[in-house]
Amino acid sequence: MQDKKQSYTKELGLETFLFPIVFIGFFMLFAYRMGLANMLNTVMNTAYRLLIDTVLYITAVCVIMGAVSALLAEFGFVSLVNRLLQPFMKPLYGLPGVAALGVVTTFLSDNPAILTLAEDKGFRRYFLKYQFPALTNIGTSFGMGLIVCTYMYSLSPVMGQSLSMPVFAGLAGAVAGSIVSTRLMLLFSKKHFGEEESMSSAQLTGTETVPEQMRPIRNGGIGSRMMAALLEGGHSGVRMGISIVPGVLIICTIVMMLINGPSESGEYTGAAYEGIRLLPLLAGKMNFILRPLFGFTSPEAVGVPVTALGAAGASLSLTATLVSKGLAGPSDIAVFTAMCMCWSGYLSTHTSMMDSLDCKELIGKAIVSHTIGGIAAGFAAHWLFVLIQALH
Repeated sequence: MQDKKQSYTKELGLETFLFPIVFIGFFMLFAYRMGLANMLNTVMNTAYRLLIDTVLYITAVCVIMGAVSALLAEFGFVSLVNRLLQPFMKPLYGLPGVAALGVVTTFLSDNPAILTLAEDKGFRRYFLKYQFPALTNIGTSFGMGLIVCTYMYSLSPVMGQSLSMPVFAGLAGAVAGSIVSTRLMLLFSKKHFGEEESMSSAQLTGTETVPEQMRPIRNGGIGSRMMAALLEGGHSGVRMGISIVPGVLIICTIVMMLINGPSESGEYTGAAYEGIRLLPLLAGKMNFILRPLFGFTSPEAVGVPVTALGAAGASLSLTATLVSKGLAGPSDIAVFTAMCMCWSGYLSTHTSMMDSLDCKELIGKAIVSHTIGGIAAGFAAHWLFVLIQALH
């Protein structure tokens, strides 16, 4: 793998002068409606409430599920699931059976987990060159999957009903979206590399490979291995929880200010969660497209998949807000589960992941493929949930 290199550009260029104009113009949208002081207060108060009310809860979920994931891996359940999934990989995704391990690891953790596997020469040797870039798409499709599904289901008491069926429909939709995304990426990479070229000798050097039919375990007896897995998995959950803080506080604050309106009195006070309602206005204009595709209960619901483009953790916090306000129903949960899992912040990770796989020339193709895959995931989840409801 090539190390990341520092990029350079001219000290003064067109963007040097355009960026301040765009930056100031964007925040003038809010300041014009809300007043500058109210806008700044709302930004800070919203970020604080998100940190206290949402990030800490999501972090707790990450810690618990990280411990469970490590325990499942330590005692072979992940290997079992991997073995069961392998026969489906070639017909569904056009990838070697070992790619199933990438599905499992990213589902239990996050998008970049696929890169750890990609560094293993024993893993890479199963791929033809055109298949290798598609690891970014299939890995991202299942990133944070366990946390997304768990969090969506945990909203059942707030919704007042079990959300098992919507979450199941969402998971199935994410699988459909992952197939679309991966297959589209393979079409692009086949044209670029051809169908016969194998991985080069340079690409087959890397970390020490795990012996065939074996899996690594921790040292010690069963009790010490269990405790070590729980604690190390919990630590990884803490890291994941901390890593979502910028996405939640920055992206979700902006999106919520684009979604929400003034306070109940109709005035801007600088309180948390106030905004200019621009996104629902735009979504309302496109409702003739969005409703047949995704069946959103309210125009505000479009904010969840939009937020998922940048950060899955931020989209989860927005989901809880919409559910608590009655702006999202079970059908929306199915779509949110599918799109949050399938997209899971791909705009913020695809570039670095493709760079790490030494496939920078295909970054644009990977993003286009995954955009279409995420839309397909939401569409499939919505109509699968409608079918399930009809059969009941």
